[in-house]
Amino acid sequence: MRTAVVWDALRGVLAERTAATGRDGLDIVDAGGGTGGFAVPLAELGHTVTVVDPTPDSLAALERRAKEKGVSVRGLQGDAADLGDLLSRDSADLVLCHSVLEYVDDPIGALTAVAGLLRRGGAVSVLAANPVASSIHRALTGRFDEARAALDDPLGRWGDRDPTPRRYSAAALTELLTATGFTAGAIHGVRVFADLVPSRLVDGEPGAAEALIALEQAAATHPVLRDIATQLHVLGHRG
Repeated sequence: MRTAVVWDALRGVLAERTAATGRDGLDIVDAGGGTGGFAVPLAELGHTVTVVDPTPDSLAALERRAKEKGVSVRGLQGDAADLGDLLSRDSADLVLCHSVLEYVDDPIGALTAVAGLLRRGGAVSVLAANPVASSIHRALTGRFDEARAALDDPLGRWGDRDPTPRRYSAAALTELLTATGFTAGAIHGVRVFADLVPSRLVDGEPGAAEALIALEQAAATHPVLRDIATQLHVLGHRG
């Protein structure tokens, strides 16, 4: 249920790209794809998927997961900034950049590298942490000073012990994509309620999970609720 909104967007862009190219199988790169939570299901759909990740353990887990599902996913060790060195220009139809821009040293450089990989008409899927949600979550645990700090800090951090180097508002994500040559699509909120609802209200209750997914999908584009989501998702298109 935590990724339902992202998958809705991905299915849409995959259908559009398949129709535009006439190819049923697309070339997809998952930057920072870790253990293959998105990569393996995409490979199961018939696409050619490459995961670039800096962690050998994650790539090993990716290989095991792909083998269990009977699909092939290529794993390459490297950072988002290395994409241009590891892969050929104009070789991808879609690049996933999920939970990456918060941690890379140079977000503009990373997205510029992504743009170099994409064929004309391709897209990047960006998923990033939202500072407003961080503030809400700190407040719900009684850390009110940290909640205020997350709102005031330009990088959306709640303090020196915050493990996330930066977070992005909807405006900041759009600005970042525009600065690197993409046309930004609509912003969607991801995990508006999923991180706030106690698991006891979902687990074991018939139909509760499906109802929560439907609620998440409705809230994803709500003009107020979207902006309090744990993460924000946007597609950037290369002209």
